[in-house]
Amino acid sequence: MTSAAPNVSSPVGIIAGGGAMPFAVADSLVAQGIEPVLFPLRGACDAARVEKFRHRWISVGQLGRAMRLFREEGCRDLVFIGTLVRPSLSEVRLDFKTLRLLGNVIRAFRGGDDHLLSGVGRMLEQDGFRMVGIKDVAPDLLMPEGCVTRAAPGDAAAGDIERGRKVLTALGPFDIGQAAVVIDGHVVAVEDIEGTDALLARVARLREDGRIRAASGRGVLVKMPKSSQDLRFDLPTIGPRTIEGVAAAGLAGIAVMAGNTLAAEPQAMIEAADARYLFVIGVPA
Repeated sequence: MTSAAPNVSSPVGIIAGGGAMPFAVADSLVAQGIEPVLFPLRGACDAARVEKFRHRWISVGQLGRAMRLFREEGCRDLVFIGTLVRPSLSEVRLDFKTLRLLGNVIRAFRGGDDHLLSGVGRMLEQDGFRMVGIKDVAPDLLMPEGCVTRAAPGDAAAGDIERGRKVLTALGPFDIGQAAVVIDGHVVAVEDIEGTDALLARVARLREDGRIRAASGRGVLVKMPKSSQDLRFDLPTIGPRTIEGVAAAGLAGIAVMAGNTLAAEPQAMIEAADARYLFVIGVPA
């Protein structure tokens, strides 16, 4: 197992959104002898699963309370991981500390998700905390380079992967999405605010409606970080659910950027892909 960066201090605070990844990160830290403290976000994090770990609940917009709890738990290093439905600024109940930083908060909200997360991260760092990434605390959760499944991409899929990389590189500066579906060289769908699962469901509907005429088993889901993205935040993630979506969409497999993509429940993901004769490959940055 790859060890965490030697200068990461214990305990590490995990600002936990939804999904399985916050708990995978916590388990990885425990295996490395580093204590995790979870700060689950109300309305997002799984309340049952968080009980396994030392934790303190926090709310979006309560920066002052969150910072106090981080200090009480001795967490200098913080990592944000997990899904979160972006609230509108009017829906956020601000505490006094957040109100003092209101100008910075408003500027953070005026942009895409990466802009928002980076803005919040800067505010925390200005208060003495350090935002760290998965590469620092749980590198074992990142996709390796190469094919991890029995199936591998053929020439047609390799061409689709390259086209998807070019499209996502071009779209990256606009902070739009992290995924695209390419079939026989045609870009048929790009991820929007709904996320990857909805993207794949849209491709499945297009097939059902006859808008996509390519045979099932062709085409690739390509995922990679945005070119201007702070790689400590919101890395692309794939897992067993992604495999289900790719299979329903009639694609041949998934290509992601090695070292900059999270693999949720990797063994279950690989087994699901092998059972459906799909490939999963990590391509070089």
